[in-house]
Amino acid sequence: MTIPASIQSDLGAIRILVLDFDGVMTDNSVITRQDGQESVVCSRSDGLGIGMVRDAGVEVVVISMEENPVVKARCDKLKIECTHGHKHKLPVLAALLERKGIHPRHAMYVGNDVNDIPCLGHVGLGVAVADAHEAVFRHARVVTKKPGGRGAVREVVDWLLDARGVDPYGART
Repeated sequence: MTIPASIQSDLGAIRILVLDFDGVMTDNSVITRQDGQESVVCSRSDGLGIGMVRDAGVEVVVISMEENPVVKARCDKLKIECTHGHKHKLPVLAALLERKGIHPRHAMYVGNDVNDIPCLGHVGLGVAVADAHEAVFRHARVVTKKPGGRGAVREVVDWLLDARGVDPYGART
């Protein structure tokens, strides 16, 4: 795993990882059943990584525009804070950081679409997933090699773990 050189020196200062849900924790697809219920697909590898980075002392929070209960259900399972149903995410992000006493430069935000752009510019480290909307790339400091829902979160988590000297098997390097 190679950490992009452009962010290597900033990773150690990150105290909170803030994720969009659809298109970051999922592949941006939705399955709609005939009864109207919706389902999404998430990566178990991303979920395992979230637990590891949380255990390494980095807080993980999801801010989503989506109102579907699947967002909260996934976050509850991963034991991470979640707030959803927000058309405008920046005020939510700013209030979150203020409440937790975390300066924006110590925050990382991972997004994939145009509604994430204000958040990408507000934090110290804005990250776009590989399959993000084209407009998002101009506002991110770094882009993952993996697409959303298919390892992008785990890639970011691995950067953070490596910067803290934690290997994925629990040994300190």
